Amino acid sequence: MDNIAGQNQGGKLAVNITVVILVLLWLLPTIGLFVSSFRDRDQISNSGWWQAPFSVDLNFRARVAADGAREEGGVFILEGNVFDDPALAANFPDGDGVVAAYGTRAVAPDEFPAGQVSELRSGGTVVVERDGRYRVESAEEIARGPTLYFEARTAPKFTLANYRTVLFADGMDRAFINTLTVTIPATIIPILIAAFAAYALAWMDFPGRGLLIAAVVGLLVVPLQLALVPLLKLHTDIGIGQSFFGIWLAHTGFGLPLAVYLLRNYMVGLPRDIIESAKVDGATDFQIFVRIILPLSFPALASFAIFQFLWTWNDLLVAKVFLPSGAESQVMTVKIADDLLGSRGGDWGILATAAFVSIAVPLLVFFTMQRYLVRGLLAGSVK
Repeated sequence: MDNIAGQNQGGKLAVNITVVILVLLWLLPTIGLFVSSFRDRDQISNSGWWQAPFSVDLNFRARVAADGAREEGGVFILEGNVFDDPALAANFPDGDGVVAAYGTRAVAPDEFPAGQVSELRSGGTVVVERDGRYRVESAEEIARGPTLYFEARTAPKFTLANYRTVLFADGMDRAFINTLTVTIPATIIPILIAAFAAYALAWMDFPGRGLLIAAVVGLLVVPLQLALVPLLKLHTDIGIGQSFFGIWLAHTGFGLPLAVYLLRNYMVGLPRDIIESAKVDGATDFQIFVRIILPLSFPALASFAIFQFLWTWNDLLVAKVFLPSGAESQVMTVKIADDLLGSRGGDWGILATAAFVSIAVPLLVFFTMQRYLVRGLLAGSVK
């Protein structure tokens, strides 16, 4: 018996460790998005999100003005400091950066180590020290200062600019309202229909029930992309076209097979004695459904609601197909994809912020709705 108990404890420990590892692996991308959403574009491009607390080597460009040149012994000399360039003030506010390497070409900003003298293509020599001081020497008068490229270590930099860009973009408030307008009905409608259908398939005997269950399971493997064009044509033929009503029906149709499958499998496992006792007491199927099945099925209802809400909130394809293209009908995913990321294709900070917002906002909205609305409705039905 001791050996068996030890094996059980060891099995529990292995399960716990496995769960912790899986949770961490699942959370790592979200943590990465969260950290990257506070970083600027240059630091994201040069280091991973796990290096955010540390300094980063970035490449910069400094324009050297020629008006400070002087002549000494027939040699024209131009001196200064690359950190005095006003364009670099935001990265080096105290002007005390450290140059690791420098170059005279944009394609090779770290061609020479700091302190090494190099030849200029226009003639003469240049050297950049680690503290940013440079010295240009030329046998001819310096009419135009060279452009110096250098690599310098910068301190960690965190900013809210990405959130200001995403959350306060022109028309984003309207897009947020449109997203709620699409998501909330597209979550509630399939849940209501699927709950009734699941109860009928689980507890009511009628001809063809087995075929209906098989059809529901078969619909789970049909890709929604296959139905987009025929469904849009059907909407156009019946007069709803591209509209909010049309996208509600589309999301309802796409979500119903999974909803019916999950809820039916859950309801069929509920205690039969409770339902039979209610029937003996004279309860109708509707009363059993509302007062017994729904309260007992709340975990399954909440699980599907989470899946449907998040999927609908983050949907881009269905919104592009079933909503008008005007700004007054854009949801947040379309707004971000077309107006923000479309003009900032390489801005990973904006992309990370948009991805994190698409995760955090629907979770916050859904759990708030679940706490103050869904539980209240179910408590009222129990009473």
